[in-house]
Amino acid sequence: MYTQPNSPFTKKGNKKKPDVKRNKKNFRSTEKGAGMTEKGVKEYRRKNPGSKLQTAVTEKNPKGKRKKRRKSYCARSAGQMKMHNINCSKTPKKRICAARRRWRC
Repeated sequence: MYTQPNSPFTKKGNKKKPDVKRNKKNFRSTEKGAGMTEKGVKEYRRKNPGSKLQTAVTEKNPKGKRKKRRKSYCARSAGQMKMHNINCSKTPKKRICAARRRWRC
């Protein structure tokens, strides 16, 4: 039996995923600490008006709101690591481990 390509009766497992490539200028490599670059954040905010996306808090002793952002990020990322059973001492090359190092968690 012949079915049309967009028919609801076609097999769903045969679809190809579109190639999504990250812009290398907007994202850091895992070796450099993962996450978005400042240029990437600016471009994202241009494309998404009203966005409040900010770069990582990397200084040693942040004050005020930046201190709270770091504490919040570290708590969220620790939850992600726990959920996915990631141990950074065993697998330090994971993106979440690199990002946590960069944020000084």
